[in-house]
Amino acid sequence: MSDRIKKMVIQPQKGWVLIDWKELWEYKDLVYFLIWREIKTRYAQSVLGIGWAVIQPLFSMVIFTIVFGNLAKIDSNGVPYSIFSFSGLVPWTYFSTALSTSAGSLVASKAIITKVYFPRLIIPLAPIFSKLIDFIIAFFLLIVMVLFYGFSLSFKILLIPGLIMITILTASGMGMWLSALSVQYRDLNYATGFFIQLLLYLAPVVYPASNIPEDFRIYYGLFPMVGVIESFRSILLDTIPIPLDFIITGSVVAIILFVSGMFYFKRIEKYFADVV
Repeated sequence: MSDRIKKMVIQPQKGWVLIDWKELWEYKDLVYFLIWREIKTRYAQSVLGIGWAVIQPLFSMVIFTIVFGNLAKIDSNGVPYSIFSFSGLVPWTYFSTALSTSAGSLVASKAIITKVYFPRLIIPLAPIFSKLIDFIIAFFLLIVMVLFYGFSLSFKILLIPGLIMITILTASGMGMWLSALSVQYRDLNYATGFFIQLLLYLAPVVYPASNIPEDFRIYYGLFPMVGVIESFRSILLDTIPIPLDFIITGSVVAIILFVSGMFYFKRIEKYFADVV
């Protein structure tokens, strides 16, 4: 009896399509591989290894302390400017590096996209999770610095995972939007770094959110990282009460960015192999 050959034809879906979560789960091994590749590529043949995870925020802390703390005399909510800036730089560095890598991930993965089929959504999401390793390392250093400066930790630290989730949703959503758009508009690859740099000064990294006029506070909170950074300082340094208005507004925006990013990504996914 002759063997039967089973054929499967993959055709692009039309219009707006739902996310196939079952298919994504079936490719979980590929997700693990891409995450591991990101980690290995970052630290392979590196003299300092995981030390690079803390060098960037530490170096930025020193520069910000000299320029904004000592020269510009920017308010730091009554705490030393060094720990004030570092507590904002830890979540910000994770967000910015994850977003930057995710935004350029499709163009960087051209060789894979044009040769084999798999859910393309995996590509911009993998860097979001691989960069968590750097965040965890930097966060432990932050805890050491918090204790060194004489601050005590409270039960509020249990809220940190929720803040990380908001950061992941925001970076993922923006990463999916930018990675999909970068395939069609290559100029975005060059503009992404400049865009993220602007966001740094929009977020309360080098200054407290209390410097923002009250009339603009509701609009300022539309950037989810505002609530995340201010909450980090509230939880670890007890500078201000937890800004629930920023957290609520930022959470809603983060979810909108994530959902809309997934749907837009899926809508134009069928064009990637042709134009990447």
